[in-house]
Amino acid sequence: MYPIRLLAFLGPYKRRTALAVLCVLASGAAVLAMPQLIRWAIDYGLAPETRNGELVATGERHLLVLAAAAIVGAAVFRGVFAYGQTYLGEWISQRVAYDLRNSIYDRLQRLSYAYHDKQQTGQLMSRATQDVEAVRWFVSMGVLRGFYVLALLLAALALMLTSNWKLTLVIWAFLPFIAWRSAVMALTLRPIWTRIQDGLARLTTVLQEALTGARVVKAFGREDLEQQKFGAEAEALFADSFTSSRIQAKNAPMMNGLWLVATAAVLWVGGREIAHGNLAVGELTAFLLYLTLLQMPVRSLGWIIMITSRAQSAGQRIFEIIDAESAVKEKPGALVLDGASGHVRFEKVSFAYDAISPVLKDIDIDAKPGQIVALMGPTGSGKTTVVNLMPRFYDVTAGRVTIDGIDIRDATLASLRATMGTVQQDVFLFSSTIRDNIAYGAVGASQEQIEEAAKAAHIDDFIAGLPDGYDTWVGERGITLSGGQKQRVAIARTLLMDPRILILDDSTSSVDTETEYLIQQTLSRLMEGRTTFVIAQRLRTVKMADQILVLQDGRIVERGRHAELLRKDGIYRQIYDLELRDQEEALAPPPPDLEAEAEQVAAAGG
Repeated sequence: MYPIRLLAFLGPYKRRTALAVLCVLASGAAVLAMPQLIRWAIDYGLAPETRNGELVATGERHLLVLAAAAIVGAAVFRGVFAYGQTYLGEWISQRVAYDLRNSIYDRLQRLSYAYHDKQQTGQLMSRATQDVEAVRWFVSMGVLRGFYVLALLLAALALMLTSNWKLTLVIWAFLPFIAWRSAVMALTLRPIWTRIQDGLARLTTVLQEALTGARVVKAFGREDLEQQKFGAEAEALFADSFTSSRIQAKNAPMMNGLWLVATAAVLWVGGREIAHGNLAVGELTAFLLYLTLLQMPVRSLGWIIMITSRAQSAGQRIFEIIDAESAVKEKPGALVLDGASGHVRFEKVSFAYDAISPVLKDIDIDAKPGQIVALMGPTGSGKTTVVNLMPRFYDVTAGRVTIDGIDIRDATLASLRATMGTVQQDVFLFSSTIRDNIAYGAVGASQEQIEEAAKAAHIDDFIAGLPDGYDTWVGERGITLSGGQKQRVAIARTLLMDPRILILDDSTSSVDTETEYLIQQTLSRLMEGRTTFVIAQRLRTVKMADQILVLQDGRIVERGRHAELLRKDGIYRQIYDLELRDQEEALAPPPPDLEAEAEQVAAAGG
């Protein structure tokens, strides 16, 4: 049962939980004392007797005053502990929600790429927000309030039994039906609340995608389609929520009506007992007050059952994340990579996302320190997967990857990734300042170091021209910057880490030719002494490479340097003719005769 697992989060707050339970018991005791004080005031303070057909009070006035004072005192006592119950219940529930959100977030951060590849962002956001809020309500209103209701119910029934067993049996005759209705409602509401929680997650997903892709939606004029998608999910959520409310609305009047019938039965039996002299007026009054007190617990049962049902559904969705196992795990006692030289080897490496979809097969790479390795090949050939295996975003399914002879699975993830700097193809910038984005991987970096990295990436002049300089706020996902500017900020962020291994995933594909030339000049100096893997789309990168690996269908089909591969007239030559030849011709100086002709035309035009 997920609600029971959720109660384990109360463990760190045992003292406050115990204090909250004490407040519940004290508050309940004050409530239960009220009918007895009123009974005492009637039977002894008023002491009603019938004389000559009239009801006469024969009690002592000071006893009535004393009873009134005791009732006021009990009310104050109850108010103090009711405040403590509410305050502590809210504090504990908020702390449990805080711990749950942190547990979910920490787990999501530690799960591998393989997990996130299969999940929708909106679904995960819904579990960290709406599902956790459902659990918070369960702790506050379901657990503590439920304990209060249960304690009040049992204590009141026990006091009623000691007061008059005949009247108590009248009440108990109705309890089995009340319990049956509560169980039916719980079983009915549980699947509905599961659908409601899933519906909230789907609605969040549609909203998140529509907002993230707002520019695409507007560019293609698909606002109506997105509205229909959102409306369909909202309508489904409305239907399930309305069904839940309708079930509760039917149950509440039934419970209240049943309790009124029970009250009428008690009055009829109690009146007969008084008429036969077997029951005092004060005792019947106290019994009826207990019956009135029991209405609140009985009416609360539906609410508590609904909250518990919702927590059951929410807990299931929350623990699906917390219990998720990462495909990439760190071994106990893993080694710390310190002072790595950057000798990277792939030894018969194969990889597949599942058993029937191999992506890489028998990959062998030997990249010595300081070498530049260019990866080329058609889309889907496995280039990005190769570089994703080095920082263990995924784990190999066969073979091994080593750095300086150490299997990367034997190293700690933190030290492994600290040796590598990655500029990914899909550049992501956080909603923060440019300074914070550049220093993201080197938190303690000085302003001077940040500026040096920016200069190396040829983004410093642009930043200096902004009104707020390095304090300029970058919009969500870097929306305020162009593609080339985002890429240069990402390069600066990587260079600031001063890694031994550089991974450049098409890192200059979004910059103009002049900027690319400047970046390549800088990178050629910064690559010295570092092992560099580049998913290359530019001719300059290819010519700089110490070895070019051409992949096709997950295999390395050609390897060598630029001139050597051209002579082989294989797949690399095809790529060169289709993608690189135009770049070489554009960079080549014009023939002398064409250059002279161009000068003559220019002079004539002048």
